[in-house]
Amino acid sequence: MKLNCDMGESYGVWTMGNDNALMPWINMANIACGFHASDPDIMANTITQAKEHHVFIGAHISYHDKQGFGRRSIPHTLTEIAHLVAYQCGALLSLCQLQQTNMTYVKPHGALHLDMMTKVEVYEAIIQTLSKINLALKHPLKLVIQSTLDNIPYEAIAQYHKVELILEAFADRAYGNQGLLMPRSHPQAILNNLEHIKQQSLNLTQGFVKTYEGRIIDIHADTLCIHSDNPISVAGIADIHRILNP
Repeated sequence: MKLNCDMGESYGVWTMGNDNALMPWINMANIACGFHASDPDIMANTITQAKEHHVFIGAHISYHDKQGFGRRSIPHTLTEIAHLVAYQCGALLSLCQLQQTNMTYVKPHGALHLDMMTKVEVYEAIIQTLSKINLALKHPLKLVIQSTLDNIPYEAIAQYHKVELILEAFADRAYGNQGLLMPRSHPQAILNNLEHIKQQSLNLTQGFVKTYEGRIIDIHADTLCIHSDNPISVAGIADIHRILNP
């Protein structure tokens, strides 16, 4: 199971997260594309770091919402969603080309991610957009989605449009009984105990997770996410890496 992390979320002189400490330990860098965080220089510098550490590069796309860090759902038409996906992918693709490296996947962030997972029309709009972008690419872009109790509907749509999925689970977020993440408004949504994060990481490598309510549910994933704005996850990154690479 690969380890992924949201990266490049600083902006100008303002610093977010600790990319330098995390990059040596991860396999996939989800780089913010300027809509919820980042700017062209931060994006380029994060690409450089990822390239140096042989880390796969992905576009961390979002609604255009720096004030809300992309965590507010903003009404869009499906055409507008297609345009914001293409715009952000194009920005990171171009910066990768400038450094002669590849962008390999796309991961929606925050409210766009939640809308994608709960509104089939948003999911289809993103899939269809990537399918069209991929026609012009030598290396087709994959889409990261949250692994749920039933991935078959998502996989069927992706397969129809010839877009490969990467199923994701979360090391430092609490799960509900339906297999979705507890909303960030919930006081226990973020795991802030390293032993709990390590145990959840180990459980997920074995294909299950214990929910906030205490139920054991099956979650099968290709990649495990930690959040760079969770200082406990950052401090324990080496331990989490060892759990995924025993």
